[in-house]
Amino acid sequence: MKKYLSIVLILCSTLSLTLTGCGSKGGENGEVIVYNWGEYIDPETITMFEEETGIKVVYDEFETNEVMYPKVEAGATAYDVICPSDYMIQKMIDNDLLAEINFDNIPNIKNIGQQYFEQAKEFDPENKYAVPYCFGTVGILYNKTMVDETVDSWSILWDEKYTDNILMQDSVRDAFMVALKLNGYSMNTVNEEELAIAKNSLIEQKPLVQAYVIDQVRDKMIGDEAAIGVIYSGEAIYTQRENENLEYVIPKEGTNVWIDAWVIPKNAPNMENAEKFIDFMCREDIALMNFEYITYSTPNTAAQALIEDEDIKNSKIAFPDFSQYQNLETFHYLGEEGDALYNNLWKEVKSE
Repeated sequence: MKKYLSIVLILCSTLSLTLTGCGSKGGENGEVIVYNWGEYIDPETITMFEEETGIKVVYDEFETNEVMYPKVEAGATAYDVICPSDYMIQKMIDNDLLAEINFDNIPNIKNIGQQYFEQAKEFDPENKYAVPYCFGTVGILYNKTMVDETVDSWSILWDEKYTDNILMQDSVRDAFMVALKLNGYSMNTVNEEELAIAKNSLIEQKPLVQAYVIDQVRDKMIGDEAAIGVIYSGEAIYTQRENENLEYVIPKEGTNVWIDAWVIPKNAPNMENAEKFIDFMCREDIALMNFEYITYSTPNTAAQALIEDEDIKNSKIAFPDFSQYQNLETFHYLGEEGDALYNNLWKEVKSE
């Protein structure tokens, strides 16, 4: 669930993967056209795939699920492999945009832990369309030199003591998740009374918030520019490498457990190569390389076993024991009416 765009420069300079001539065949065995989050893959794994298979990788990137979806729906560019998030995969399934995957052609699927396929049933009920690539949580990152109390609840984000030192996600579902969980509701609710209470909580919190940001949470927290921020677990791992005073917690009221997964669009021009690409990404050594590069948790249990750093291997951030937490949920696609309801309420929050 990444939001970065800097991979444009990395991939274009290192791998020369410019999205041009998508209808042409490149490389000895054709090409595979991949659409992924920015900075969400180790570029070296792309090079290795091309060298081992003779298949040219044409790579494009998106910043959010909402930017990706209309481009895929319009079909102006026919992608072979995409990496959306859970609720967006559900939307793509509902709108008949995805092909069923032939898992016989992906033998390395055995490396993906069964518990992650069980979680994926939240958005892919029969496990027909998606291969988990990364997973994680959303939680609170705080600076131990600025916060001297126990942090275990979303309520700290409403503490006036931290006025102008709180960072919130500039994302409608993530922001409402925090407020809904705080008030004891499901983050997938479409109950208008519950959403109105969450909206009012966010409006009440607004004077305390330094900024609503996405990418900048990581950098601001590393630079001691804020005391508390809402952040994805993969980003938290990175920030702790850069600033030893940062700590990450999953609040007691519960949170979002998310999965990003590889899918194949129905109009994929290179279906066979798409399956080869996904299989390669499921290989344990490749999954380990990607985990070490992007710091987002891998569902590849064979790769997890290869991690040499015991602190990371046993990290409660990277690989938490979900049985120790309550009220964990995965985002669901709420339909066009549900999306409109949340978006309108978010506009009200922002306009106050």
